[in-house]
Amino acid sequence: MTAMAHEPLTQEDVLLEGFLALDTPEGFRAELVEGEIVVTPPPDGDHEKYISRIVRQVIRHSRTDMDVSGNKGLRLKSGDSCPKNHVVPDVTFAPMEADLFGGAGSWMPCDGVAMVLEVTSTKPQADREAKRRCYARGGVPLYLLLDRDTAQITLFSSPEKDDYREHCTRPFGKPLTLPAPFAFELETTDLL
Repeated sequence: MTAMAHEPLTQEDVLLEGFLALDTPEGFRAELVEGEIVVTPPPDGDHEKYISRIVRQVIRHSRTDMDVSGNKGLRLKSGDSCPKNHVVPDVTFAPMEADLFGGAGSWMPCDGVAMVLEVTSTKPQADREAKRRCYARGGVPLYLLLDRDTAQITLFSSPEKDDYREHCTRPFGKPLTLPAPFAFELETTDLL
């Protein structure tokens, strides 16, 4: 009998295995973003209020009926030699008719996702930069970033390679147009 040759584990394989084996405390979430393991504590009340205000409008006004998932794990392409990114958006929106969440595991591919929403919290730079790049590389068509530090909301669109080619930023209090499949004016006055 000959022993089967095993390929040696790469540093990326070890990092991904370690990440997937993490046992984070209840309420915390762990993500693997551009080769870095990021653990965040449970969000504060304002963070959740902003999410609620956005989700409520999407449910009421979107031209396409949307399924909504809070804290859904997404597997996204990575850059360089990093393992595949494992990112957990605050909210993931997908057309209801696609039924993306039904039967999905803890970590699902982002194919068919219409938009992700992030509200800045303990690591705002990750939301502004690293996660934006991850979502663009993954081909997520729309990334909505609610930045509490700057009191602005930004919609990133037209993903290409490592970033989005277009973005539209509005201060809280000014409406922001969400394109198809949503096709409505997102009101931000209740974010003030």
